[in-house]
Amino acid sequence: MANEYKIPTATVIKTRSKDQQPWDVEAEICVAGAGISGISAALEAAKLGRKVVLVDGLPALGGQAVNSIIGTFCGLFAHGEERFQFTHGIADGILDDLGKSGDLFYRKGPGWTTVFYDEIALSRWIEEKVRAAGIQVIVGAVIRDVVLEDKRIQGLKLATRYGDVNLKANGFVDATGDAVLSWLAGLPCREPADGPIYGTQMIVLEGVDEKYTPDREELAKRLKEKAAEYGVMRDDGLAFFFEGRGTVALNMSHIETPLEPLAASRIGLEGKNQADNAANFLRCEFPEAFKDTRVRAYGLPGVRQTRWISGNYHLVEGDIRAGTKFDDAVARTGWGFEIHDKPENIYWENFEDGHAHYVPLRSMTPRDADNLVAAGRCIDADVAALSSVRVMGPCMAMGAAAAHALDLAGDGSVHQIDMASLRGRLKDNLETKVIRPEAQL
Repeated sequence: MANEYKIPTATVIKTRSKDQQPWDVEAEICVAGAGISGISAALEAAKLGRKVVLVDGLPALGGQAVNSIIGTFCGLFAHGEERFQFTHGIADGILDDLGKSGDLFYRKGPGWTTVFYDEIALSRWIEEKVRAAGIQVIVGAVIRDVVLEDKRIQGLKLATRYGDVNLKANGFVDATGDAVLSWLAGLPCREPADGPIYGTQMIVLEGVDEKYTPDREELAKRLKEKAAEYGVMRDDGLAFFFEGRGTVALNMSHIETPLEPLAASRIGLEGKNQADNAANFLRCEFPEAFKDTRVRAYGLPGVRQTRWISGNYHLVEGDIRAGTKFDDAVARTGWGFEIHDKPENIYWENFEDGHAHYVPLRSMTPRDADNLVAAGRCIDADVAALSSVRVMGPCMAMGAAAAHALDLAGDGSVHQIDMASLRGRLKDNLETKVIRPEAQL
């Protein structure tokens, strides 16, 4: 029988119209940034019945949690015997669903607990939850301009490869990580005064023979001795083994993360060379475990601290040490000071068992904007304080708090909401002490 399929060959010639108009989008709440804090904010706002639009410059959701392959949820559990869970909301859904599918496991130390996860599974979890919530997504969209009038963000002007978008909303969450929305609105922002805070180029190696994987102490000792010999930037890097998968995520590089386009592009390439050197170190020094490994994935360059807002309260090192519980607290964690200010190593200072410190809403609200809340690593803090609250546990809590603050503010100001009502809504992230059996020794 003759093939009846007609191969399509017709084409149409088009030329871009000079008067092409931008697309117009309206929402009640706009979340800029689809990392873990932005995802938390968007899903929480949708749960509150708000019409939500979620914007990100990448062509995919998940931010650094997925695309930079962070690989671990830190700051999610208390240190010590209880190991209770600090943050709930989307954290519960992730731990429940990825736990059931075998896509995460709990790494327990003498007092601390971190959660290792499969970044591909987390990516699909995020995408499905956003889709099911009916959230309007605009990815691959760069904020070109922010319209600020009478202390209210009126809208964003976005550029995409398909054309421009004008976005209007009643409330905005800046979860961009670099305070892009606040910066382009002309609001005051902070940057490190004493040099850069280094980021990391993460990679995942597959084909690890788990029978021979070195323990943490042995790997750390060998790296300290031989990092320079292999061209490895950090002599205190870490390897995160995913049990039963034969994979390891390498956190062994330090890259600058400049707020300048040409330098940022160059650093992205240099970071991969650093990561390759780290993989070569493992193959040569621990051949039984790593000789057959190959790179499964390179993450996007990971960023820790670059630019953040100047808010109504400047969270400082002393607040973290004292565990100050503010009247407007919205998130808590026990994560230590983790300062990446040197190329070769980091400063780490842990806290005693049972310690908790808090993030106040005032650190998330720029003074000169009534309908803008920052979340995640671009809240107002000094370098040390920010290093202890920018990890993913408290970032999820901050995202949820931003959604509730904007919901309570409505057409009014986030600086004048009923704090008792906000605390009531966020009680699980401030007061409860749920202990997951998996997080126990």
